[in-house]
Amino acid sequence: MQTIGLVGGMSWESSAVYYQALNEGVEQRVGGLSSARTMLASVDFAEVTALQEQERWDDVAAILTSAAQGVERAGADFLLLCTTTFHRVADQVEAAVGIPLLHLADVVAEACKAQQVTSVGFLGTEFAMSRSFFTDRLAQHGLEVHVPDPRHHAALNAIIYDELVHGRVLDSSRRTVVGLIEELWDAGAGGLVLGCTELELLVRQPDSELPLFPCTTLHVAAALDRALG
Repeated sequence: MQTIGLVGGMSWESSAVYYQALNEGVEQRVGGLSSARTMLASVDFAEVTALQEQERWDDVAAILTSAAQGVERAGADFLLLCTTTFHRVADQVEAAVGIPLLHLADVVAEACKAQQVTSVGFLGTEFAMSRSFFTDRLAQHGLEVHVPDPRHHAALNAIIYDELVHGRVLDSSRRTVVGLIEELWDAGAGGLVLGCTELELLVRQPDSELPLFPCTTLHVAAALDRALG
């Protein structure tokens, strides 16, 4: 079993989902008392979020790079960034370590293509929806990507940062997100990418007529495939 390097803390709720899912996955695939070999470095979400809001991306990259190098030195065989938004600096992090980085967008795109979905809606943080670093990476795989109208971005961002990262899962917010999914369906999306770990706490496949592509679940499955060979 290879050792999975995790750079987390963005948010800790997201990292907890990764850790639990990786260990549950190993237990299911291997059996017995088996659990995942992991090395986790968890950064301060408040610090990197403040730097993001100031567009200080070199400083964000330095923090995540230091964390990645730490898990590499600790023996990780490959690396996951447990975040969507901060994949904005994934290329810089990958260039600074000697182990492979399993890029979230590549994993999600391959999952979409495996289900013959060529047009997807994308939900995530306001930053991830309004910038193209993640959707462009999806598009490089031949996917057409739709995002909600900008007038909805602040409301979805508030659901993520004011509720979900604190473990608050509200039915009213679920209805809001389901409404956005239906709008993206009307716009031509044939599938829906849940581009934020916390959104997987809120919306599940029974809530959507469209097939859902939950980023964290897919990321974990790809990491297990690699770790277990």
